[in-house]
Amino acid sequence: MPKHAPSTSLPVGRRAASAWRPLLRATAVGVLGISGLGAAQADSLVDLLQAAKGYDAAYLSAKAQADAVQYQVQQAYALQRPSVNAQATLTRSHLDSSEPVSPAAALYLGQTTNNVSSTTRKIGVSLRQSLYNAGNAAKIEQAEQSLLVSESDLKIAEDDLTVRLAQAYFDVLAAQDVLATTQANKKALAEQLAAAKRSFEVGNATITDTREAQARHDLASAQEIAATNDLNVKRIALDQLVGRQNVSPDPLRAPASLDQLAPGQMADWVALTEQAPLVRKAEVALKVAQTEISKARAGHLPTLDGVVNVGRTELDTASSTVKTSAGAGTSASVGLELNVPLFAGFAVQNRVKEVLALQDKSERDLDNAKRSVALLTRQAFSGVQSGLAQVKAYEAAESSAKLALEATQLGYRVGVRINKDVLDAQTQLTSTRKDLFKARYDVIVGTVKLRQASGSLKADDLLELNKLLGPVAP
Repeated sequence: MPKHAPSTSLPVGRRAASAWRPLLRATAVGVLGISGLGAAQADSLVDLLQAAKGYDAAYLSAKAQADAVQYQVQQAYALQRPSVNAQATLTRSHLDSSEPVSPAAALYLGQTTNNVSSTTRKIGVSLRQSLYNAGNAAKIEQAEQSLLVSESDLKIAEDDLTVRLAQAYFDVLAAQDVLATTQANKKALAEQLAAAKRSFEVGNATITDTREAQARHDLASAQEIAATNDLNVKRIALDQLVGRQNVSPDPLRAPASLDQLAPGQMADWVALTEQAPLVRKAEVALKVAQTEISKARAGHLPTLDGVVNVGRTELDTASSTVKTSAGAGTSASVGLELNVPLFAGFAVQNRVKEVLALQDKSERDLDNAKRSVALLTRQAFSGVQSGLAQVKAYEAAESSAKLALEATQLGYRVGVRINKDVLDAQTQLTSTRKDLFKARYDVIVGTVKLRQASGSLKADDLLELNKLLGPVAP
């Protein structure tokens, strides 16, 4: 090796180091590169939620079902209102009597048989008003409870849509960050590959260093392709959810601070589960089951209706003995109709036993709903707390990885570290940043899921999340 070779290694190292410095800065801000491209036309979470409510088929189906239940309730109220019916009949009858006519009539009419034809026309109006019917009262109460069930179902569908939107929204941001980091890593590895080749050309490195750098660069290229495809898939999912094309989410503000998402105390969140939609729905189901008992027992009770009938009848008659005759009259009646059930083959008794068993089932379902919702809330709470701790740990790990990379580069320049050490340090920094991005977005989505589990999720909660998003700080 020429005597001046060691002196040439330092300039090469300096050139490599000077190339690394801007690359480190590029890696630090690269996660915002893709998001920044669409900042001017970015879509906020609140705007996209309104768009999704007008497009998502699952939510619109639940909304249509809730609208339909309102009309079912009105149908039940009709049981308390009077019913009016109009009737009209037209009857034509003819009778050939076998009884002979009198001799005088036979001589006068010229026939010996008696034939009678008649036409009857009747028109009337009847009115019926239920005065006492315990079964109808139970049906109305059940219909009113079904309205509460539909409201709970709609709230569940709205919460589910909000969570799906938040998940899709932050999945896109996470994919953008991963792609930007992968591209910055690829660029840094390309510079290290170039440095390894220059060192090999001047005799300061072996071919192994070049091949190792080339392998890492090729792997980064494959990772870039995978990250690009993942971003495209996530964007398609978000577009499909809101019914728009090329949705561009607001980027996460930098520096990102998630301290405001701290969940507080678990007991406070568990206390909110008493009003969770799933719990309310189970409570209503229990009330419906209790009302069904009253409805079944009403099978033993009498019913009382008020009845009013008004009608007019016209009768035209023609016979062999009397050529034609006509008559008309109007009838009216007002009365009470009492129906008392006596025996129905033990159907009522067995129906009561059935609904008593179903009431017990509803009580068990309510207990299960309360326990399940409380468990989901505790799990979601623990997930958010753990996620916040992971974010802080990854932030510290990122800072350490950056320092380790800088130290490794310095050691490489002075000849105490090898090319592989620099490649490992760069890979470690990239991997740590990807884990940090994932942890941040998992925490944000986790807070939404925590509110969903506890039943306290509202549209205003997205406004709080919007404060984490916006233009990147210079």
